[in-house]
Amino acid sequence: VQLQASGGGLVQAGGSLRLSCVASGRTVNNYHMGWFRQAPGEEREYVASITWDDYVEYYRDTVQGRFSVSKDNNTGTLFLQMNSLRPEDTAVYYCVADQYTVFDLRPRKWDHWGQGTLVTVSS
Repeated sequence: VQLQASGGGLVQAGGSLRLSCVASGRTVNNYHMGWFRQAPGEEREYVASITWDDYVEYYRDTVQGRFSVSKDNNTGTLFLQMNSLRPEDTAVYYCVADQYTVFDLRPRKWDHWGQGTLVTVSS
């Protein structure tokens, strides 16, 4: 599975961004997908994920209610709608996919990774 993330950029605090991740290769519709992020000098951390059928969503506490993850199985695209952005959301955001993992905070549990897209939130 190949993953290509896009949509990052510079936004002011309180603003919004929508990240996209196009998946290709094997039958991506059978894969659970999600997002991680890594801030400068920090470890990579889980953000959100969604089941292969777009039925159940999971979020880390600090983004719950502000971020929304969705999946379009017709196009094999994963989205992350980010609202009410804060400076602490600044990071490189990575999309991930796995056939079996749907909610796991450990990066090593996710088999497939995209290249990352940078989100910068100014105060």
